[in-house]
Amino acid sequence: MLKLGVLASGRGSNFQAIIDSIEAGRLNAEIKILIVDKANAYAIERAKKHSIEYMYIDPSKFSTKEDFYLEIANQLKKREVELVLLAGFMRVVRKPLLDAYPNRIMNIHPALLPSFPGLHGQKDAVDYGVRISGCTVHFVDEGVDTGPIIIQAAVPVSPDDTEEILSQRILALEHKIYPEAVKLYSEGRLKIEGRKVKILDYKLPDNFIINPPIS
Repeated sequence: MLKLGVLASGRGSNFQAIIDSIEAGRLNAEIKILIVDKANAYAIERAKKHSIEYMYIDPSKFSTKEDFYLEIANQLKKREVELVLLAGFMRVVRKPLLDAYPNRIMNIHPALLPSFPGLHGQKDAVDYGVRISGCTVHFVDEGVDTGPIIIQAAVPVSPDDTEEILSQRILALEHKIYPEAVKLYSEGRLKIEGRKVKILDYKLPDNFIINPPIS
């Protein structure tokens, strides 16, 4: 059984998607701990509801960002976490955590990387006027949303879409592909070769590619 650690800053809906997949028997994993960087993160309520250990680590208590991430790494290691999931964790991961979990940290981003990285992927896509957007699960490296891509799912974009409308459309697919990526990892089907992630012996479901266009 794969041991997971989850980092979140806010509502944690992708955290909930992972919980749901585990409880439904679709994912053979256990969430050992939720770590949040905000004391009022709603993800804590989700952890309480499902009897998952949680911890608030206050970044302001550390003299450097590196020390903050070293503490996170130490807490994850204490619980023998094997894979780290970022679920709306609104910080750039630093070297101490990356070194502790090389190619073992995943993130979900609400855009089709490498387009529209950063905090406002949905708004940037709407403002740019693209006709297709989506979401990406990737391994985390030292850049901002620059790590090797695992799975992507696409959604249509209407010229009349707002950031909020597109965000909801993308979020529905985030909740599908994030647990799927973790499942692939747990089954040993992900192989990183340079910038590319090969998925071994696997056919991606059709609904992870492109939905019908909006008229």
